[in-house]
Amino acid sequence: MYFLKPISEEVRLAQITFKKHPKTMKIILVSIFSCIAAILQSAGGFLPGVGYFVSPLATSPILLCTMLSIPFGVMSYVLTIMLLFVLEPTELIIFPFTTGLLGLGIGAAFYFFKKRLSMIFSGAMFLMLGIISLLYIFRFPVLGPAVSNSFSFLTIGGIFLFTFLYSWLWVEIALTIFKRIKSIIR
Repeated sequence: MYFLKPISEEVRLAQITFKKHPKTMKIILVSIFSCIAAILQSAGGFLPGVGYFVSPLATSPILLCTMLSIPFGVMSYVLTIMLLFVLEPTELIIFPFTTGLLGLGIGAAFYFFKKRLSMIFSGAMFLMLGIISLLYIFRFPVLGPAVSNSFSFLTIGGIFLFTFLYSWLWVEIALTIFKRIKSIIR
C-alpha cells in the first residue's frame, strides 16, 4: 500500500553525512535556510495578492533543515522568527503556528519514522495544533471570517482533513526537493 511503504534510505544517509560536516558549514546552511524562509513568509506583506501564494513555501527551508538535523531545524525555526520580527512583524503570529510548525513536524517525522503515513500524520497533528491554538486560545482568525472562534467538532474535523491533505502534499514536495538537492548536501 502506498501510505505504508517505507521512505527511501537516501534521507537517512544524508542525515549521517550531514553529521560529518564541520559545524561552521552547518550554521551557514541554517542561516541560509532561515533567510529564505523569512523572505518567503514575508512575501505576503511585501507583495499583496501574489505574496499570499508564495508565503506557504516558507515551510520548505525549515522542513529541509529539520530533515537533516532536528537541533539545527529548531535553530532555523527560531532564527526565522527573529528575522520576521525585523522584516515583517505582522507574520509573527502566522509563521510560528502554521508554516514553521509544519516544517518542524514533518522534518522531525523524517527523522523518527520510516512510513509515509506516520510522517503525514505527524505533520498534520503539528499543523492542526497550531491552527487550533491560534483559533481557540489566541482568538486569531487564521482561517478568516468564515470560521467561527467558538469551538465546534465540525470545524475541528474540517481542520484535520485540511491539515492531513496539506501535510501529505508537503511530504511529497519534501521528497522531490530532497532528491534534487541531495548531491549538494553530500
